[in-house]
Amino acid sequence: MVQAGGILRSSLSSRLLLFTVCFVMIVEVFVYVPSVAQFRRGYIEQRLIAAHIAGLSLAEAPGHAVSTALEQTLLDTAGVKAVYLTLDDERRLMLGGALPPDIDVYYDMRNVGVSDLILDAFATLARRGLGTIQIYDALQGDLEGQGIAVIMDESALFKAMVVYSRNIMLLSVLISIVTASLVYFSLNWLLVKPMRRITQSMVSFRRRPDDPERSLVPSTRLDEVGIAERELARMQEDLRHALNQQRRLASLGAAVSKVNHDLRNILATAQLSSDRLLLVDDPAVRDMSGRLISAIDRAIALCERTLKYGRADEAVPEKRSFALRGLLEDVAGFLGLDTPESAVHFDIEVPDGFMIHVDSGQMFRVLLNLCRNALNALGGINTRGGVIRVSAESADGVTTLHVSDNGPGLPLKTQENLFVPFLGSTGAHGTGLGLAIVAELVALNGGQVRLEQTGPAGTTFRIDLPAAKKS
Repeated sequence: MVQAGGILRSSLSSRLLLFTVCFVMIVEVFVYVPSVAQFRRGYIEQRLIAAHIAGLSLAEAPGHAVSTALEQTLLDTAGVKAVYLTLDDERRLMLGGALPPDIDVYYDMRNVGVSDLILDAFATLARRGLGTIQIYDALQGDLEGQGIAVIMDESALFKAMVVYSRNIMLLSVLISIVTASLVYFSLNWLLVKPMRRITQSMVSFRRRPDDPERSLVPSTRLDEVGIAERELARMQEDLRHALNQQRRLASLGAAVSKVNHDLRNILATAQLSSDRLLLVDDPAVRDMSGRLISAIDRAIALCERTLKYGRADEAVPEKRSFALRGLLEDVAGFLGLDTPESAVHFDIEVPDGFMIHVDSGQMFRVLLNLCRNALNALGGINTRGGVIRVSAESADGVTTLHVSDNGPGLPLKTQENLFVPFLGSTGAHGTGLGLAIVAELVALNGGQVRLEQTGPAGTTFRIDLPAAKKS
């Protein structure tokens, strides 16, 4: 019994079948109530018609008298105990002798309403046919204005109503079973089987989301089920790509962690060697040594922070106000754009003393990534005619930076996933992490970055940051 209840609760098909049967039976109840009342009315009208015919037989008899045997035959044929005819408010006995004193209920069929018929029908069923009733109705046709009354036992009426109710119940059960079966098989084909297929695909996909064979193959249906199948298939495909990206990111993190140790040792050796260059008296050598030491320090810091993106624990910004132009000059030196060998022109359209209020290290990484991408888009440092331009302005409490190049623009596919890890690569050999890091670092400093325009004339990125507070 418990097992059957569990199946009923867990199976959509079983509950659908049960609900259909119940709903059809409820509808049949509403159909039965007026129909049994109408059946009772028809039964009584048949008795009245038969009684009327019996009365006419008596009226045509000589002296309006018939034998006792014939009278009883007429009453039995009509199914009543007595028949009375009224004319001009005068009651005239027709058949059945004197009016019996034990009449339980009087019914007047003239101008009776639907609600009265329903209440009278259930009253008859409640008495179980044990009463004697008198029924009065008006005659129609040539006898209009006359009335006929019959007295009858309610037992025959009760039995007929019981038989009718039983037939209605059997018919209702049959209709409900047939209807439920048709609805069940229709909905099972249209809804339940597709839902079961979707559910099985979801369960199977959850167990092995990396297995393409476990993805749902959507049908060609155009209804809501077909839309759900196609959307589920797309969601599974997107999730599989996301899991692959996450796995690649984890692999990249593991690889970088191994490289990081050796690279830091190499940079430390380079740092010690470059420190000795400061002892040289040549001013040019000392100037180049300072830049080299600064670049090596930044490289060591970048190595230490490389894994933080994968661990999602980027340092809390240590904001301070500083001149933007000096930071841009460091970016140019790091990329080699300030050397005579560079064919790319680095245009800094930032006034001297223009201040920004951010984490200087994080903003260096932001500008370095954007300028490196621009340099790659131009084809490298030896591209003649290439221009990278950085401008800045402040208005309404917002500092806006523009990083532009005159390269060929970004492909449409790249624009769709520009700041998504592994998908936003702007070059053939990129990892797709640079712009994702840019977006994260800008957000940490309270700003936002977006692609303002791209095309054959070049590409421009826009960074909006809170303006530096005036001292």
